[in-house]
Amino acid sequence: MSERYVVANGIRIFCWEEGDGPLVLMLHGFPEFSYSWRHQIEPIADAGFRAVAIDLPGYARSDKPDVTYDAHFVGDCISGVISALGYEKAVVAGHDWGAWVMWPFARRYPEQVAALIGLSVPDLPRYDMPPTELFKALGSNRVNYILEFQDRSIEERIYNDLEAFLSLFYRETATVRKEAFDDETFRTYLDVFRPRDALTPPLEYYRNIDRNWELAADYDDQKIEAPALMINSDGDPVLPPALTDGMEQRVPNLEKVVISNCGHWVQQEQPAETTKHMVTFLQQVT
Repeated sequence: MSERYVVANGIRIFCWEEGDGPLVLMLHGFPEFSYSWRHQIEPIADAGFRAVAIDLPGYARSDKPDVTYDAHFVGDCISGVISALGYEKAVVAGHDWGAWVMWPFARRYPEQVAALIGLSVPDLPRYDMPPTELFKALGSNRVNYILEFQDRSIEERIYNDLEAFLSLFYRETATVRKEAFDDETFRTYLDVFRPRDALTPPLEYYRNIDRNWELAADYDDQKIEAPALMINSDGDPVLPPALTDGMEQRVPNLEKVVISNCGHWVQQEQPAETTKHMVTFLQQVT
């Protein structure tokens, strides 16, 4: 695999890539970086595609500008990456926050979308109230962390015990197959987020969820016509497969898959099965 940077939307974006052919652009979630796609890059490349996993803006080796990390800024960066890599369109795959920004990107830049692969986070309808108000009304412990992330003083508390914070995500609450995060893998993530400025931009994604809700008012009712694959897992504590019920009304050309014995980190906990579904779908739509 090779590494490179491209300039997109005025910032440098790190790319980890392999292969030639139609572009498959992979977007990671929180708290991750391009490394979360390590099991998929080579098999997708071997199947005849150019597999590219990026560090999202503000993450890891990509630039960390002092900007508003809303879905429009991130989407403009995604658009710029596709163009900078020399393509008119891409199959975009997103997990967690990567999926969260992928769905609005597909509505704003349909001409650049050949197909979509969503992992964990479905294309959800825009509710009648901002997400933070909705989460408060739900009163569910499952989403308390999102509300806690709205407080910008939380970084200091996190860095008081960064290892415990990351362990909570990778090895405890959201994970079924804990062996996916062995000591070497865990240290890789720990090293990336250890610098004091490494978590602030990623947390800003969460702090813009209400802004994203406001921005989506202009285009949320648009259907996504591109072929799409939605991959969920049976053991995700926050995003169960039932959340995809009715998604076909918003994404008509949709295929859905549920992976068993798997938590939130789909492509890392069940890499072989996830890759199989991705490659089968890619071969059907390109």
